[in-house]
Amino acid sequence: MTFVRLSIVAHVGWLEFDRPPVNAFTREMVEETHDAIAAALADPGVRVVVLASAVDRYFSAGADLNVFKGIGRDGMRQWATRCHDIVRLLRGSPKPLLAAINGTAVGGGLEMTLHCDLRFAARDARLGQPEINIAFIPPIATTQALARLIGRPRAIRYLFEGGLVPATEALAWGLVDELVEPAALRAHVQAYAGSLAGKSPSALAAIRRTVTLGGGMGFDEGMAYEMETVVNLAGTPDFEEGVDAFLAKRKPTWKTQ
Repeated sequence: MTFVRLSIVAHVGWLEFDRPPVNAFTREMVEETHDAIAAALADPGVRVVVLASAVDRYFSAGADLNVFKGIGRDGMRQWATRCHDIVRLLRGSPKPLLAAINGTAVGGGLEMTLHCDLRFAARDARLGQPEINIAFIPPIATTQALARLIGRPRAIRYLFEGGLVPATEALAWGLVDELVEPAALRAHVQAYAGSLAGKSPSALAAIRRTVTLGGGMGFDEGMAYEMETVVNLAGTPDFEEGVDAFLAKRKPTWKTQ
């Protein structure tokens, strides 16, 4: 791949945007991002996936606007369809998804992090959705994710204004979950991801399904979904191993990979 790096460190798959100087997305970069996510999710050696940037001072500058020059409705439908394919991969992931957000984070790359489970940001990061300034809206299911994540009134104002928000304010909103000193961001996220990689993959997948997918259902429907998930987990080798290990006061060895 040319614009996306994929590396594995202790069962943690790092997917890093790498199109200097600012990680502006072309169609090729979008395709590479889709394929890298799919590869990480399919790799049994990867238990946790992290979205990050290999470019200093920029997590993402959003779309390279040269792509949108004369794109028209049909072209935009193709672009947005591929972006939504990425959303479906992320939301349907059986593996925990984390984001390590550094520097300036706007547009498409930042939008992908909204579909992660947790977002860690450098204290000096700045986040924004400036699409309003080109008479556009974020196309990576952002209107839906933002309203659910930070609430409709705040999401509306954030998108209306199109400005950059400092990481401290993003934390107060719930747009990010934890702030980290810039120099420590990668090591901190790796340590947290490593702690998740030591947990049962089947239980992690069940949590993602019930919270991410079940959370979009009506309460009774979500409760029924939880019921089926609980019943299915009870028949897994991991559940048996977890109970046996707890009773024997030993560290479990998970069967699921």
